[in-house]
Amino acid sequence: MKIRESYTCPLEVVHDFTKGKWKPIIIFKLRKGTCSFSELHHNIVGISQKMLLEQLHELQEFGLVNKNSYEGFPLKVEYFLTDKGEKMLEAVKIMQDIGIEYMVEHGMTDILDEKGISY
Repeated sequence: MKIRESYTCPLEVVHDFTKGKWKPIIIFKLRKGTCSFSELHHNIVGISQKMLLEQLHELQEFGLVNKNSYEGFPLKVEYFLTDKGEKMLEAVKIMQDIGIEYMVEHGMTDILDEKGISY
């Protein structure tokens, strides 16, 4: 994804960093520390490997995620949040809380229970 050359406000920049279905979810999944590609793919229901790679690459371009690569076979790569990614995680956690409140208000607690999410 290309960064635009001009913006009218800082929020547009942040929107470009996180827009799309998967980026906030990836950031949230990395909240506990490093995670391998296969762990991320397994833990994000519905994302294809191609899409996960693309989204991780964009998050790296924006400085929110980085990776460590280890030599050997099979190749091991672990992804983690950068300092900027940790700051973004705080916003994602707020969005998660708002989503939980909405789901509780609208009787969707079965999904929360299934995922083990406290409310």
